[in-house]
Amino acid sequence: MSNEDKIGSVKIADEVIATCVYNAVMKTPGVSGFSGGFSDSFSKNILGKDPVHKGIKVNSSDEGVTIDLFLIVEYGIRIPTVAWDVQENVKKEVEAITDLPVASVNIHIMGVQFNKAAGASAKEE
Repeated sequence: MSNEDKIGSVKIADEVIATCVYNAVMKTPGVSGFSGGFSDSFSKNILGKDPVHKGIKVNSSDEGVTIDLFLIVEYGIRIPTVAWDVQENVKKEVEAITDLPVASVNIHIMGVQFNKAAGASAKEE
């Protein structure tokens, strides 16, 4: 038996990958948060359970991990720049922690969050 032989297999749960994704996204400037979307509402209302991380869908396959993110961004930022930064951060974090290849990181911008201070000053005028 050589050292290259495998003793068994390791399966990383999608919830673990989603946790890595969540941490990478929230470190990215310009991201306000996540948007649940239809599938998260379905899970909560029909199945009676909250999704572990709303706004994050993870699909693992032989080709790698595919990640769909449903984000809310801060008002006034360049959306393409934030999306690119999120893609890079998520890919690096997931591959570094799980050692799984990331096939794609798909970004869906679902809304814009206005700065509360800017909103308050606009109401005063």
